[in-house]
Amino acid sequence: MKSTHPYQRNQHNMAMRKLSRTGMAICLALAALMSSTLPLQAHAAKPEFADPEKVLRTIFPVAETGFDPAATRDLYSNAINEAIFERLFTYDYLASPAKIIPETADGMPEISADGKTYTIRLKKGIYFTPDAAFNGKKRELTVDDYVYSFKRIMDPKIASTHVWLLEDKIAGLDQLAAQAKKSGKFDYSAKVPGLEVVDKYTLRIHLTRPDFNLPMILAYTAMSAVAREVIEKYQDVQGAAMANPVGTGPFQLTEWVRGSKMILDANPDFHTTIWDFQASSDPNDQKIIAAMKGKRMPQIGRVVVNVILEDQSRLLAFQKDEIDLFQLYGGLAPQVLNGPDLKPEFVKRGIQMSRIVDPELTIYYWNMQDPVFGGLSKEKIALRRAMAMAHNVEEEIRIVDNGHAIPLQYPIPHGVVGHDPNYKSSIQYNPAAANALLDKFGYKKGKDGYRTNPDGSPLEIVHTAQTESRGHLQAEVWKKSYDGIGIRMRAEFRPFAEILKAEKQCQLMQRISPWIADYPDGDNFMQLFYGKNIHMNNNGCVTIPEYDKLYEQSQKLAPGPERDLLYHKMTRIMELYAAQRLGYARHRMMLSQPRVIGHKKHPIMHIEWMQIDIDKTK
Repeated sequence: MKSTHPYQRNQHNMAMRKLSRTGMAICLALAALMSSTLPLQAHAAKPEFADPEKVLRTIFPVAETGFDPAATRDLYSNAINEAIFERLFTYDYLASPAKIIPETADGMPEISADGKTYTIRLKKGIYFTPDAAFNGKKRELTVDDYVYSFKRIMDPKIASTHVWLLEDKIAGLDQLAAQAKKSGKFDYSAKVPGLEVVDKYTLRIHLTRPDFNLPMILAYTAMSAVAREVIEKYQDVQGAAMANPVGTGPFQLTEWVRGSKMILDANPDFHTTIWDFQASSDPNDQKIIAAMKGKRMPQIGRVVVNVILEDQSRLLAFQKDEIDLFQLYGGLAPQVLNGPDLKPEFVKRGIQMSRIVDPELTIYYWNMQDPVFGGLSKEKIALRRAMAMAHNVEEEIRIVDNGHAIPLQYPIPHGVVGHDPNYKSSIQYNPAAANALLDKFGYKKGKDGYRTNPDGSPLEIVHTAQTESRGHLQAEVWKKSYDGIGIRMRAEFRPFAEILKAEKQCQLMQRISPWIADYPDGDNFMQLFYGKNIHMNNNGCVTIPEYDKLYEQSQKLAPGPERDLLYHKMTRIMELYAAQRLGYARHRMMLSQPRVIGHKKHPIMHIEWMQIDIDKTK
């Protein structure tokens, strides 16, 4: 069933799009007539940008959930949001380490000496794509749209999982959210002292304390600008507009078959953006620069995203040249790679690969609100610690990912500010010690070989995993771990969207939970275990007062030795209470057909569609 997206069913908007494309063609033709250096036919045959004949076909391995920046929770839906909406800042495509650059902002922010005031100026002449909500008028982006969008994140009705990005940071915003909790209605017209609109193109943000990550936070997908008219026209009872994305970005959603297919066409009115990036230390960057420098972006006119759940089906589609850009997961790697490199037959076909270690932390958590496995009593801590020591992370990497991941000792992964490559966790694989610990605290084995609780009641863990083949493999590995210490495990398999919903309500007992950096700073990972972030990102629903106190202190510090010392203390506290076990960071391996030009996987941005090109001759 297709969605009721306004671009699909509103004739007025269809006409507007046709008119916009016609207008663009007329402008190109006039430019050709006025040129004295190139003939008319050369201009007409080669569109300056957004060539509709350049189609990028790609895949999502799980179904999307919807497209409202404030309400979207999952990685893949946010990839679509990143293409449709724009933020004040974004990331340099090639820079390493990751570097913030302006997107809709007209330059980098001016920061006061005390680090509490940011003045941001907006580029003029940026417009939302046409929509019935604008009543036929051309709608320009202003800083009021960002103020409105930031307020939506704090609206209790929407229950955004991104509240933590702004909570306790902007003067007056928390107070407005508190009033909404009492009244049941968020006053979007109320002025917030911390969001000062100097004029329609100038925003001054007043912080309650210095926040050294603010530019990175403003570059995150949830901080995209939406138009109030659009939200009010299409919002559901919860205040979200998940089916009607209208932004200022390079692409617009023109077709959506839920859970199956998304088609995005280039925005014909997208503001002029020229590809101009400098090379990093990566020798491949020079080739990308030679192919892309000076082009107006996007070059691609259409992106087709198909949802294909099964690993083998995704690879087969790529091998049959039905897909241009494809993420190769570790489970399929032996069919394509010899070690880290492409097999000769793929090299001969001109297949390209961009391979990085994701700035990712995958953890195994136990629900700290669960009556059997949660809590801070000694026997519960012993139970969780034993389960943590019973699991062989390296064996899981070998079986599930064919070795294409690295085990983590520290919660801040490689490539993220605050990472410590020399840290060693106090929790290591040791099933003998795990069994001894369970024996000591009264978890006795019965005649069937499985343990009971100290009071003699049955002990069973429910491991939740996705329905795809990867989820089944992970469940098998964990079943072996639990069998090794005599704990009965039952696996339940659910669709990804269901898992996310249950997880946010603290309804799952145990899950393997991956987190890829929203922004490349250690704070983005240490906040995963902060008590106030339960129902947002704290999926294990853990509250440890000692940890929370140190986390709040770390928020006041700039990156550096003093903050790193706090992070080390916090990590030891995590290990002491064993609310979770650190897992791994996977290799991200992106394969592309020979016709794809300039692709390089970015460690933070969800997609690179805006920065690449297609060779129509291949």
